[in-house]
Amino acid sequence: MIKLKKILSGGQTGADQGALSACLLRGFPYGGWIPKGRRSEKGKVPAKYRALKEHRSRHYPPRTERNVKISDCTVIFTYGKPDGGSLLTIDFARKHGKPCLQADLNRPRDQVVSQIVRWLKRVRPRRGILNVAGSRRSKAPGIHLAVRRAMGDVLKQAAPL
Repeated sequence: MIKLKKILSGGQTGADQGALSACLLRGFPYGGWIPKGRRSEKGKVPAKYRALKEHRSRHYPPRTERNVKISDCTVIFTYGKPDGGSLLTIDFARKHGKPCLQADLNRPRDQVVSQIVRWLKRVRPRRGILNVAGSRRSKAPGIHLAVRRAMGDVLKQAAPL
């Protein structure tokens, strides 16, 4: 079992909302900072993700850095190599000395889930707070569902902290 207390996310379409959906489906605690005005590439972050807090900035980088900073570690979901906001998330993790794992969804889901679980057992998030980030829907169609399923499988193996 892995010890997790909460999942954080920046609320963007795609990977972020996929992780949040997994939390809602499993009744798992979640939170995180989103841009002011609930801004996302599709308009507004859906109201169903009500535990998210609005940052004072409407730009993406400040909420990204805040989520990295207040979490114990970060998983970044992409198809292939990270780019854009995913690279920025990696940079913030390095800046703040936080463990960061890139999970390539081109691999079979069971391998991705196993990789994440092994990594979490190794890094042992002290407070049990995992930040989940990754590609937005417009850059990676289908990533919401892939992350929802993968994170659902990860959360099945999580024990409360």
